Amino acid sequence: MKNLSCFKTYDIRGEIGVNIDESIVYRICRATSQHLSAKSIVVGFDARKTSPDYASAAAKAIQDSGSDVIDIGLAGTEEMYWAVSEFEACAGIIITASHNPINYNGMKIVKSGSQPLCQETDLKIIKRLSEQKKFISAKMRGKKHDRSVEARTAYTERILSFINLNALKPLKIVVNSGNGAAGPTFDAIAQRLSAANVPLDFIRINHTPDHRFPNGIPNPLLQKNHLATAKVVKEVQADFGIAFDGDFDRCFFFDGNGLFVKGEFIVGLLAEIFLQRELGAKIVHDPRVVWNIQNIIDCKNGVAVQSKTGHAFIKQTMRKHRAIYGGEMSAHHYFRDFAYCDSGMIPWLMVAELVSISGIQLADLVKKRFALFPSSGETNFYVENVEEAIDRVLTEYRTKAVSFDDTDGVSLVFTNWRFNLRGSNTEPLLRLNLEGRGSANFIKAKVTNIAKIIGGNIA
Repeated sequence: MKNLSCFKTYDIRGEIGVNIDESIVYRICRATSQHLSAKSIVVGFDARKTSPDYASAAAKAIQDSGSDVIDIGLAGTEEMYWAVSEFEACAGIIITASHNPINYNGMKIVKSGSQPLCQETDLKIIKRLSEQKKFISAKMRGKKHDRSVEARTAYTERILSFINLNALKPLKIVVNSGNGAAGPTFDAIAQRLSAANVPLDFIRINHTPDHRFPNGIPNPLLQKNHLATAKVVKEVQADFGIAFDGDFDRCFFFDGNGLFVKGEFIVGLLAEIFLQRELGAKIVHDPRVVWNIQNIIDCKNGVAVQSKTGHAFIKQTMRKHRAIYGGEMSAHHYFRDFAYCDSGMIPWLMVAELVSISGIQLADLVKKRFALFPSSGETNFYVENVEEAIDRVLTEYRTKAVSFDDTDGVSLVFTNWRFNLRGSNTEPLLRLNLEGRGSANFIKAKVTNIAKIIGGNIA
């Protein structure tokens, strides 16, 4: 295969046996090690059936290139991120396809300091080396070191450093791991909390990693997947619930009534917490749904910085501005003191601490914000031509808009509502997000109008 189509905007994703397999993984990892002149590379893998074999292929490639492998085993993407910084490795690779369909797999790769690869100076070069297979022979084969226990211990301590354990009060929390990689890591955190006599009661569902995904692919952003967590939250009268995606770098929240809490409202909560800790701090957000977040940052005297959507862009913007925190409405949360990387575990710990200290339930913390800034949630469309669909919407609405922004896709602002329309970086979809001030019904009507113009099928 000369052209490797599994290379995406900022990671590797492919259909198993079609455009990704063990040989392709080997080539990409060999190229990564060679390009970065790596002395050591962290390797981990998620719960998918092919992931252990792909991780073995990755390790072989790295060793053949003369680099050492730091093996962390079954792990989440964020555990790989932290291991790279903790062990001062030259790079890190996690075998994962996150929330993609069961017949997919892929890789997320970072370089030293847990920094994302640059599209021009890293990914394109790695892609070319992988396709040409022009690998330099190593003088000595690299070694493989099992650091899985040490890595998880260091990661757990770092995660827990974001909160005051003594501040946590008795709370009942439902945890849905989606049969992905989250379960064992969550248990390590829970064990550490128990040892510190922290009074949190966890109700675990779909907790054991299972490559068959018997309860569906772990993608809690999809509305059809909300019921599993919401139902248990209501049944056990939990304070709130959380659900993870496959590699648990995203955490989704359900309030005590079982209602899904949209990502932008969690971003607002976390932004407020950080601005109380560090006055005047900078907070990075994506352009899709912004009014609630910007309002909170402004009220707390922080500085809002907008970035293009996607982990590589958010991280780059955060590093440039030394922002303390960054958040996306898709439930990615980034932390300066976590090597500027995203974590799905830090957010629920911080929310648990906030609920404990304030004595206010999550439902009540976000209720007012829901009313002030209603939003549509993301609607995805399968369309034949993304650009043509966007042009049709612009023809109808651009002249009526107060302002226009093309940081990521197109964002049009009107007197009491705005929308963002963008093509997906990882899937063949057109994504629509709307938000307004004070009228949820108005937003629903606008979604219907724009959907008619877009055409296509809703994903």
